[in-house]
Amino acid sequence: MDNICQRCQLLPAIDTTPKVIYLTFPIGFLRDKAKSLLKDIDFDYSEENELIVMRVPNFKDFLVRLHDNSNFSTSELNDIMCVALNDGESLSFLTFSRLKPLAFWFSLIESQEYFEILNEQRLTVHFQPVVESKSLRIIGYETLIRGVKKDGTLVSPKFLFDTAEKTDTLFYLDRFCRETAVKTSAVKKLLNYKIFINFIPTSIYDPVFCLQSTIQWAKHLEFEPSNLVFEVVESYKVSDIEHLSNVLNYYRNHGFLVALDDVGSGYSNLNVLVNLKPDIIKIDREIIRNIHNDELKQSVFKAIILLSKESNIQVLAEGVETVEEYNFVKEHVDLVQGYLFAKPNPEPIRQIQLQL
Repeated sequence: MDNICQRCQLLPAIDTTPKVIYLTFPIGFLRDKAKSLLKDIDFDYSEENELIVMRVPNFKDFLVRLHDNSNFSTSELNDIMCVALNDGESLSFLTFSRLKPLAFWFSLIESQEYFEILNEQRLTVHFQPVVESKSLRIIGYETLIRGVKKDGTLVSPKFLFDTAEKTDTLFYLDRFCRETAVKTSAVKKLLNYKIFINFIPTSIYDPVFCLQSTIQWAKHLEFEPSNLVFEVVESYKVSDIEHLSNVLNYYRNHGFLVALDDVGSGYSNLNVLVNLKPDIIKIDREIIRNIHNDELKQSVFKAIILLSKESNIQVLAEGVETVEEYNFVKEHVDLVQGYLFAKPNPEPIRQIQLQL
């Protein structure tokens, strides 16, 4: 595949070959602390212009021993920077662009199970139905990713994405999750449903490169573009609204739909909502919870509904868990989703059984 985004396609690996290590420190105290630790674990080093330099026969072994004997605090690990060069590679200005905090290198050591899940493609998808508010007809599914341990137990998405942030692999994980959702939906014969796929906009540098493989899989599996709804994960705060708008427009230009999650929470500025012009918004579950008994929530809810209808945006109420909540929202929104109708399941249910 030409012009791929390297961060989307390649996982970091800890080399086991000989390396020349450079360590930099913001203050002398940390350098002295590092020198003491290196002596304790029998690593020879030299000093060059306040840098610690050493040659190690096995980079991974060095990191493991340093990690297992470290007495650095979390903030100190983030302040100490490390770069590993091949034998014979010259130190240059560009070298310093490859410096990473020692905390990053330690996170690679600590996250072997996470990397095994990705390398062995042990991701699975659970499906939660998206339902027409009045007819209760299933029109689509939100795809929710889970990791799978070797013993078959599930790994939460929180663990996966928290680890991705620590190991600087969010680009890779987000791309892998999108593609897994598309492939699994095709296997489950859901081509004629709306498939909601979460994505993290901060994991996309340039949509032309970062979204290329996802779009190619959608075409290869013969999805009608308008049946794929790419949903912004709002928990990852987006400060660059222009960038987010560019990503959403890229999806739309390829015929896909876009949705914003948790509207009324992080996207409290309704002017931003109008500027982004999504096809669908999902009202935050905290607004929906006990809305039938809360006048303030009802006011926020009705303001969002009014603005959305004026902008031809479909509205989905998520987190509907009780009949009372459903009875309040069903006359105002187009779509509903929540435990009242079905929990996420590895096998998508095809019909809602609900006694009202």
